[in-house]
Amino acid sequence: MVVKGLLKFPSNPSITATGVTAGPLERKSTFAELFDKVYDDERCELPTNEQAHSKMMEDACTIALDKIKIAPGDTDFLLVGDLVNQMTPSNFCAATLQIPFLGMFSACATSISTLITAALLTELGMSECALAGASSQHNSIERQFRYPVEYGSQKPGTSQWTVTAAGVAAVTPFEKGFPAIICATVGRVIDLGLTDPLNMGAAMAPAAADTLQRHLEGHGKKTADYDAIITGDLGKTGFEMYKTLAKKEELNVWNNFRDAGSEFYGSDPLFMSGASGAGCSAAMYYTDVYAKMMKGEYNRVLLIATGALLSPLSYQQGETIPCIAHAVELMMK
Repeated sequence: MVVKGLLKFPSNPSITATGVTAGPLERKSTFAELFDKVYDDERCELPTNEQAHSKMMEDACTIALDKIKIAPGDTDFLLVGDLVNQMTPSNFCAATLQIPFLGMFSACATSISTLITAALLTELGMSECALAGASSQHNSIERQFRYPVEYGSQKPGTSQWTVTAAGVAAVTPFEKGFPAIICATVGRVIDLGLTDPLNMGAAMAPAAADTLQRHLEGHGKKTADYDAIITGDLGKTGFEMYKTLAKKEELNVWNNFRDAGSEFYGSDPLFMSGASGAGCSAAMYYTDVYAKMMKGEYNRVLLIATGALLSPLSYQQGETIPCIAHAVELMMK
């Protein structure tokens, strides 16, 4: 059977800069020392959580552009998204930056869907610099999808902590010495009937396994070909399920399998099964992974970001949780 959803980028669009911002609690992250900016206040000294959410993304964008000395007015496209209804934090960020804007939503897989779109625009010769990224803010997302933090709801061990962070990549035509985007796989929506929003990892694991299998088969690769295969925010519970599913498909699971959600806060039990949120994978991919590639520790990596495509309304109506995973393959050139 022919695998659909495969993309190749012969011109090798490059990630020439990244910008990552994070909230105060994210100082507990394994990757904290790599963040470009960490705020002392969850709300960034602003009146609302949502305004802080927008501020984080705006700062991440300007940090990435400053690194390559490009002004917002000289940037071709802004491709970002978040988890708030109608993505208003991203919308207000775009209003401030005044860059031609495509708001994108793949839930927590937005970090990769935006990167795929930036690579496509660059490959077609329609963009010299596109910003691709995603963000989340703990209080605003918890209030929307679960309970207000003031409620003090007790959560099970399968639940994850929404990261307060924004991560952005500047994608340009090929530049030697930077990670190149060489191919990608667009995910399929997988829905196995799970309904628990406090066990997102279990819901997303089948989508991650499906995209991994399709990427390997479609692009003629093996798991051993990569220095790292890194999922987005499955968390400890979902990550183990994902590896089990991969083994059932007769894929070799090596120690090169990693998961941003499992690693983000280390082994701290405060964060239960680990991290989640659209900013989780974006922050990890554009700090730890990017730094390892630039240092030569990684040569080829596969990034698979996962997203649960539910809404407060669909949950209240008793619907199941459809999920998706998108993949991008990076290689140092």
